[in-house]
Parts: sequence; C-alpha cells; structure tokens
Amino acid sequence: MPEARVRTVHKNFRLDPGQIARAQKALGAATETETIVRALEHVISEAERNRVTVQANQRFLKSGIAIEDVFGSLTE
Repeated sequence: MPEARVRTVHKNFRLDPGQIARAQKALGAATETETIVRALEHVISEAERNRVTVQANQRFLKSGIAIEDVFGSLTE
C-alpha cells in the first residue's frame, strides 16, 4: 500500500537556537526540522491523552460510585 503524501509548506519563524538544541537533544532528533515535527507530534498526542483522561474522569464521576477514604487523608 503506498504511503499517503503529506503536504508540507515552508514557514519562517524566529526561534531561540538554544531551545531548539535542547529540544533536539531531548527528542533525539537528527535535524532541526525533525525536532520541530517531533515536538508538534508530542504536543498533539499529549492533548489527546488529556482529552481522553478528562472524558474518563467525567464518566467515573457520573457513575455514582462511592469513594471511601480508608486512610483519612481527604478530610480537611
């Protein structure tokens, strides 16, 4: 199956070279472009995880389950 072609565009940004270098090292990216792409993918996936987590928490709270504080750490 052929890979879908991704349309790329050229953009101009003013970025801190030190931040890019630190991000590049942290992400293990070979190039600055790969660094930016990986960072964007990370942000997108983190936002999706957060969205799913909020949905799960809302479902849990709506379920009406009783939560018992067996250690007494939730009392004020």
